[in-house]
Amino acid sequence: MEATDRAILRELARDGRCSFTELAERVGLSVSAVHQRVRRLEQRGALQGYVAKVDGEQIGLPLTAFISLTPIDPAAPDDYPQRLEHLPQIESCYSVAGDESYILQVRVASPLGLEDLLRQIREAAKVSTRTTVVLSTPFENRPPEI
Repeated sequence: MEATDRAILRELARDGRCSFTELAERVGLSVSAVHQRVRRLEQRGALQGYVAKVDGEQIGLPLTAFISLTPIDPAAPDDYPQRLEHLPQIESCYSVAGDESYILQVRVASPLGLEDLLRQIREAAKVSTRTTVVLSTPFENRPPEI
């Protein structure tokens, strides 16, 4: 990937809401050239979307946890993401190497809500779980170094 496209991605990762005019100024191109490059980056899949960051505390979901899944039966099919996709409390699902098969990032309203979610996960996926509750988040979703 060439340096100009990397610069565009870096700027959009920092501020996905900046206008094409702002972006053009930051990377030293015309607005139309930036618009074309952004469109190509989207088409190639290098730029996959734009998201709003939501404060979990303010929407009534202050508790974040990571839940590691370990299959009870190692011979069972590896279809845990499909079995769990109906649970909206699961924000992210990572396939990992190691003792666990997956790690889920979840957001819930309370410890009781977490307990209920753990029950639902165990029933739906037939797995054992290990949970880590987040106490604070100094930073998250930092843009990659581009």
